[in-house]
Amino acid sequence: MEQQLTELRALAARAGNRKTETGIPRVAMVQGQVPEHELAACYDPMVNLILQGGKSMTVGSQTLHYDPATYFVMSVDLPAVGAVHPSASGAPYLAVSLTLNPQMIATLLTDLPPAAAQAPTAGFSVAAVTPELLDAWVRMLRLMDRPGDIPALAPAYEREILYRVLQGPHAALLRDIATPSTALARINLAIQWIRQHFTEPLRVEALATIAAMSPSAFHRHFKSVTALSPVQFQKRIRLLQARLLLVSGGMKASDVAFDVGYESATQFSRDYARFFGAPPAKDAARIFRHLQQAGSAVMAA
Repeated sequence: MEQQLTELRALAARAGNRKTETGIPRVAMVQGQVPEHELAACYDPMVNLILQGGKSMTVGSQTLHYDPATYFVMSVDLPAVGAVHPSASGAPYLAVSLTLNPQMIATLLTDLPPAAAQAPTAGFSVAAVTPELLDAWVRMLRLMDRPGDIPALAPAYEREILYRVLQGPHAALLRDIATPSTALARINLAIQWIRQHFTEPLRVEALATIAAMSPSAFHRHFKSVTALSPVQFQKRIRLLQARLLLVSGGMKASDVAFDVGYESATQFSRDYARFFGAPPAKDAARIFRHLQQAGSAVMAA
């Protein structure tokens, strides 16, 4: 596997220190010390392969750590806080990701034998990569040098990546994404409602109706999948959006609070400091300083 990892690292080394598009649909890469505020986000369902360095991902009270030759699967949209670090030798963090396409997974499942029904599990997990999965990723990233081949070959390589994941411990996560009758798929309907209406008051009974569950079953399944209660999920979406507005500049913390759905600026500041470790204005100022320092370092180089 080392030869495959070496080639993948060389290909992904073209990335910047933020999500970098490859020209291949749904495939992105990243290198180096990603800005902290960009790692605190609502992540789309994806397969994320670590090539160099390491990363941690915290969802709710759960934190997963993953290192080179491991991959992370997220099956629903999740508000999470991440952190990346270089390898022991100082080599920069490197990773590639594939945003999941439920329609492609569903089509692939029609060619596979049905799986036994399983109870809903967390919507995120980490596992060791296999040589077969790495091989599919190598062929996918090689397409960056052959853009004319992307329309014909990228769908085949994406299908193979998904197939290899379906052969591993994350199979249930992918199957649930593309199977509308599963509890995870129905919880995802409620998640999409919260994301689209995060500024509005949240009623668990209404969300349970969207998910076609009783309120008690909905609350239990929602927390099992996301590691958060529905109210906590909404709060984190609000706080992540608030941070984005603060970093973009031009808005006072009190205005941001009301813009993301808070009725009390004081409660907003309290929740923000608890989640991000500093009050809104102080946190935004710190991010601005880091961005300026990073910009100065790039210019100096």
